Amino acid sequence: MDVSTSPRRTHRRTLAATLAVLALALPAAPAHAAKGPGQGPPPTGKLVMTGDVGDYVEGVVDDPVHDPTLFSDRGVHYVASTGIANADDPGGIFLRRSDRSLAGPWVSLGAIDLPRWTRDYGVAHLWAPHVVERGGTFYLYYAASSFGTNRSAIGLATTRTPGDLGSWVDHGPVLTSDAGDDYNAIDPDVYQAGGKWWIAFGSFWSGIQVQELRDMDTPVGPVRHLASNPEVPPNAIENPQVFRHGGYWYLTASWGFCCRGVDSTYETVVGRSTSPTGPFVDRAGVPMTDGGGTSLLRTRGNQVGPGALDVLRERGRTYAVHHYYDARTGGTIRMQVREVEWADGWPVFSYGPGDGEPPA
Repeated sequence: MDVSTSPRRTHRRTLAATLAVLALALPAAPAHAAKGPGQGPPPTGKLVMTGDVGDYVEGVVDDPVHDPTLFSDRGVHYVASTGIANADDPGGIFLRRSDRSLAGPWVSLGAIDLPRWTRDYGVAHLWAPHVVERGGTFYLYYAASSFGTNRSAIGLATTRTPGDLGSWVDHGPVLTSDAGDDYNAIDPDVYQAGGKWWIAFGSFWSGIQVQELRDMDTPVGPVRHLASNPEVPPNAIENPQVFRHGGYWYLTASWGFCCRGVDSTYETVVGRSTSPTGPFVDRAGVPMTDGGGTSLLRTRGNQVGPGALDVLRERGRTYAVHHYYDARTGGTIRMQVREVEWADGWPVFSYGPGDGEPPA
């Protein structure tokens, strides 16, 4: 979802570029400093994050981490996120990496170049990426739009070396929406099921949709409705994420409003289905197409408006990354990684330092 209306955004990229240079120039940390990828027991619960996990100082640093997606390449972890907002010089998808663990230390690499075609959509930055890997190629799906409109597009870029910002090759739009459509082509989530690939997407309008994706770049067949939030006009739901655990498929989504700093109302809800394309129902059996959704993650302690959940399966466990607005600093956008735990066939999250008590 767009963050260009947030009062805590800036147009500067200087620190991000500096961090990328330093990351290449500085010597590696000594071996005893932290466990390498795959070493030691898998992390559990709420991870204590280190390094570049989102920061903002006006005129000095804008380290964006809104709408994160989490993926890995040969033991190296990456997070891609919404770019830096600047109407005159729009930001491409932002990338960071951790060579050691999901907790970090994370290092900001900077932005992938903005494709020229996206300027036709009035972008101030690219939004809400999602990355999947197939046969050694990484597929980056992202949204091109402007705040409050459904004249939008989901674009695609690919690479075999994700940490090299210049290696990403853009392939243009794969799915679009216009003012006459009842859906919004943003917030992509691409997943595989039964030998087919699917792309879930959507924000507000008629809610979350899904369509089959042929050859990773061509939507085919009917557009199916997955979820709505009619209790919060105008259908405030977005950021779908579909994943499998055991005999069920799970759909998470963000309810409410992002991009308002500590006044953001985002919360993450979940439903499940025996089919990767639904129907998804919550714990009470209410279909998500009718507004169903079991609360999974909401404002707690300093973490306000947690949303845009993305998951990664690793070492026999499922992990989730999400963004939040840090109440301790007046609403700085940061990222958090947590282990996805399970109770009675439903995902749950442990809490930890900084979470405090849930709201009444």
